[in-house]
Amino acid sequence: MEIEEKIAGEIALSPKPGETLKKWREIFGLSESELAQALGVSPSVINDWEKGRRVPSTKNIKKIVKTFIELDASRGGEILNRYTSAEKNDAIYAMEELMAPVKAEKLVQAIDGKVVGYREGLDRDIYGYTVMDSIKAITSFGALDYLRIFGWSNQRALVFCGVKFGRSPMIAVRAQPIKPAMVIFHQPDRVDELAIKLAEVEKIPLVTTDLTLRRMLDALSTLK
Repeated sequence: MEIEEKIAGEIALSPKPGETLKKWREIFGLSESELAQALGVSPSVINDWEKGRRVPSTKNIKKIVKTFIELDASRGGEILNRYTSAEKNDAIYAMEELMAPVKAEKLVQAIDGKVVGYREGLDRDIYGYTVMDSIKAITSFGALDYLRIFGWSNQRALVFCGVKFGRSPMIAVRAQPIKPAMVIFHQPDRVDELAIKLAEVEKIPLVTTDLTLRRMLDALSTLK
């Protein structure tokens, strides 16, 4: 399965495979004990892998990822379905998970961003990003589609392109129970005061960038 290879490759190639392993375990909603039981090992082995005291072999990584998928399937496949369905939506330009989390501030710097709302949240970890067409997303997404754009984790940046003032995207974010870790407006005409106020209320850093779409996507890809 392609998704198994993607996750396994991300763990194996990560400079900190233990942290990346932990990220995926938490994305799939598993405790150390649950994963250990499914793999037939003690929880201390999982803890040693995640803390970097031991490095899982390639064979073990493949077994771990297969277990993630199998356990998710036994629970209805919610995580896997959410991610794969979102990738097929034509309103989405890019949807990626990071090998290891990066600080929000680092992401802002990568895209030459300007923080226009809720600066206090720049120390939080970002686990991925979704770049989408603002108009298509707002006019066509239902509640389930909105959930799917979060992929594996809501600790991600949502990037809205084609924004004029940003009021509609922030109202949409405000109306949903799951919130992103950061919202980015790509080349807005200007940012509406209501959008900034909603960012402060929701405690979500609001950022703008004037990079071209291609340059922004390239900059985001360097964070992997």
